[in-house]
Amino acid sequence: MLRWTVIFLIIAIIAAIFGFGGIAAGAASIAKILFFIFVVLFVISLLGSLLRK
Repeated sequence: MLRWTVIFLIIAIIAAIFGFGGIAAGAASIAKILFFIFVVLFVISLLGSLLRK
């Protein structure tokens, strides 16, 4: 999932360079959402592994 976040972030940067503001904002929003989902899932898995031990 972190790979998809990086892909959308790169798309946002490239779109911003070429002047496509709407596409850049959309890709940045998707990257931000995917990053927060990744962080939440990481914390849940970390807590789950700590509780099992």
